[in-house]
Amino acid sequence: MKKLLIVSHTPSPHTRAMTNAVVKGATHADISGIEVMLKQPIESGPQDVLAADAIILGTTENFGYMSGALKDFFDRTYYPCLEKTGSLPFAVFIRAGNDGRGALVSIERIVKGLAWRQVQEPLICRGEWQPSFVDQCEELGMTVAAGIEAGIF
Repeated sequence: MKKLLIVSHTPSPHTRAMTNAVVKGATHADISGIEVMLKQPIESGPQDVLAADAIILGTTENFGYMSGALKDFFDRTYYPCLEKTGSLPFAVFIRAGNDGRGALVSIERIVKGLAWRQVQEPLICRGEWQPSFVDQCEELGMTVAAGIEAGIF
């Protein structure tokens, strides 16, 4: 069974709704053979990344950067995973009150060093809360899980 790790910081009801939608999409009834592991960044470590066949990262935009919790996740996992997870398929979603570019750039710098492979365009949910963010997140989860199931990623 393939493993999809979702590491998402959920400090608010909206970010929890987005993360739950990613999980819902990844566990869609039409997708099989995928074990979805959802973890908060603080709860996740190198062993989770090393066991994963793909990863979806979720974060809020904080002061034009990724959340401190996701940065802590990278601080703890970077070196233990550096030479062991090259080409790991990943996707990212960001809840941004502003534009989200700073958060995305900060994540992209780190995953470039890890040599992870982006398999889906980054999803940045910008501005005021929109119910459509939930649908977009569900589609992201479903797309990544289906890609793993089909052997595309």
